[in-house]
Amino acid sequence: MIGKLAWKNLWFKPLNTVLSLVLLTASVAIISLLILLQEQFEKQFSSNIDGVDLVLGAQGSPLQLILSSVYQVDAPTGNINYNEAEVWMKHPFVETAIPLAFGDNYLGFKIVGTTPDYIKKYTATISEGKVFEENFEVVIGSEIAKKLNIKVGDKFFGTHGDAQEGDVHDEFAYVVTGIASPTGKVIDNLILCTVESVWEMHSGHDHGGETHSEDENPPHGEEGHIHVDGDEHDHEEHVHDENCNHDHEVSENPAHGEEGHVHEEGDDHEHAEEKEITAVLIKFKNKMGIISWPRMIAQNTKMQAALPAIEINRLFSLFGIGLQALQYLAYGIMFISGISIFIALYNRLKERKYEFALLRVSGASRIQLLALVLFESLLLCIVGFVFGTLIGRIALLMISATTDEQFKMAFNPMIILWEKEGLLFLVTIFVGVIAAVIPAIKAYRLNISKTLANA
Repeated sequence: MIGKLAWKNLWFKPLNTVLSLVLLTASVAIISLLILLQEQFEKQFSSNIDGVDLVLGAQGSPLQLILSSVYQVDAPTGNINYNEAEVWMKHPFVETAIPLAFGDNYLGFKIVGTTPDYIKKYTATISEGKVFEENFEVVIGSEIAKKLNIKVGDKFFGTHGDAQEGDVHDEFAYVVTGIASPTGKVIDNLILCTVESVWEMHSGHDHGGETHSEDENPPHGEEGHIHVDGDEHDHEEHVHDENCNHDHEVSENPAHGEEGHVHEEGDDHEHAEEKEITAVLIKFKNKMGIISWPRMIAQNTKMQAALPAIEINRLFSLFGIGLQALQYLAYGIMFISGISIFIALYNRLKERKYEFALLRVSGASRIQLLALVLFESLLLCIVGFVFGTLIGRIALLMISATTDEQFKMAFNPMIILWEKEGLLFLVTIFVGVIAAVIPAIKAYRLNISKTLANA
């Protein structure tokens, strides 16, 4: 009976009720959205750095290196020489070292050259097929297989770079040999192959560029100049001794032989430089490497060592400032909503005090009138909380669609965080109770005879 009467009283002044409901719904929606977003964002970022103590990569922004190598949401800082990185990968301090080589994509999904240890790092298994073994065999992440309907045995061609509109490498086809199990981590949206596949895919392009540079690039021109000097020296020796065989001089001249040897080493060096990777994910046997390696690598190499824990904590602190500011705004809106509810109830009590007096005459007690006013406020708060949580989840669904398309990072709007959302519910109820205290007390103290005498 009280609930039915309270509901009708709420809509006695519909505009006031709608205003209070909109303000309360907006505040709850913002806070609910921020709670879900922050919880899942931090959980995803924290789970993806498990087992990664340090990331070795090209010099640049440490945060960019972490985001690109661990989370696949940014452009890499550059490439590093594999032979140079391998020295650190085989260091006694290192427990596991997982190389990563980027360069291509398929329909916006990154193709990553790595080792099977990368799959184990994310606690994934091969749900169908087998792990990649040969070049251009790939394992597909579970989300990619679901979105693109890819099956074991399918073939596709990679596109150069991160953009879908890049040059298609139609000279080599990737073959799907396995599909990884879903993990809720970054591996679900990656295509994994051997590092050698990435090298071989780009070797033709790199080689063509090097051939061209040997003709026109000044450093290679200097090597050509060495041979020209050798030819001039041979020509002078030919003039000095016309009976000497020129070909014999070229093959037996020590100086010329050394130059030939230098050229061969140059070819080997160039071939070694072709073996580049993007980054290395390193896990240490002990924590000494975390302390000493960043400084050692910065001083002794052209690479950098970034610590994921430090960079992500820094990102969370920056991210948290924005979330905290939005939460303060939302609680401010909730406070204004409480004032609106108080004003609506107070004015409603003044306008309907004769009806309240008649209820007392009809047998209603003071406690029932007090409960009626409180119930009106609580009913409004409960409806606002329900609408707010629903709108917050709809907003999260829209955000998730955008982040999934751009960053391959999705959020689940159906998760219920009982502790934090329960606390939000209690705060909402508290605002409703505080807003109704004064009107409820006035209804409790209503003087029936004086009210009816002035009617």
